[in-house]
Amino acid sequence: MSQIDGLPPLRDVIATHGLQAKKELGQNFLLDLNLTARIARAAGRLEGCTVIEVGPGPGGLTRALLAEGAEKVIAIERDDRALPALAEIAAAYPDRLEVIAADALEIDYRALADGRPVKIVANLPYNIATPLLTGWLTSDPWPPYFDSLTLMFQKEVAERICATPGGKVYGRLGVLAGWRTQAHIAFNVDRSAFTPPPKVTSSIVHLQPRIVDETIPVKVLENVTRAAFGQRRKMIRQSLKGLGIPVEELLTAAGLKGTERAEELPVATFLELAQAVTRHGK
Repeated sequence: MSQIDGLPPLRDVIATHGLQAKKELGQNFLLDLNLTARIARAAGRLEGCTVIEVGPGPGGLTRALLAEGAEKVIAIERDDRALPALAEIAAAYPDRLEVIAADALEIDYRALADGRPVKIVANLPYNIATPLLTGWLTSDPWPPYFDSLTLMFQKEVAERICATPGGKVYGRLGVLAGWRTQAHIAFNVDRSAFTPPPKVTSSIVHLQPRIVDETIPVKVLENVTRAAFGQRRKMIRQSLKGLGIPVEELLTAAGLKGTERAEELPVATFLELAQAVTRHGK
């Protein structure tokens, strides 16, 4: 797919606007419009939806989202060099693209949603990908303001997000994502697809929010997982001492012997521990 609209090829856009990727901004551009269209489709039906995109760069994914039927795309870009290229896309899709020149870590995403059906779809800059995801997953109230997240990560990060108990990569991020969403890796993207090529394979992860027990404060769960996984090689009896609560009380509440290790415990057990911590606090 060399063209999806009347705009120039992405290589020409990059050359025209001097958009060589900057390492300090975590930029790796996708120039294959077949691939950007596949990412857009991984988010599901876009008709009638507002899509929030982070780090559009020259606009390859932006164009795919619009071509796939997104009613509106809100693109957040901190690199001023990309703004003229994005303005050209906005002109080609009147009233459907809003560009916000800002740092994605400082945006009030709930305010952007403004009560509309929202999907967040992005080829995230690697250097801010995990903080952004954590912010979205810990937003309250829950279910959140977004219908889904379709995001690109380094493959090793994607595997941590979707990890299940018993694996070496299962940790705090896997517990958080496993509690509040149904997450899966949609497909992998070879490093050769990017300009410049990163050193690692990337993966598209799709996360669908699910209903959770609202009586469990997310910050309490984060404290429990921080303590539990902070000393992965130690038995859970030792790891939980950092919470400052009688360990036997916690073990009894979660039905644990105390000899287990954090990476062996399912999400449900961490939730039981968080409930016990919450009850003790009250």
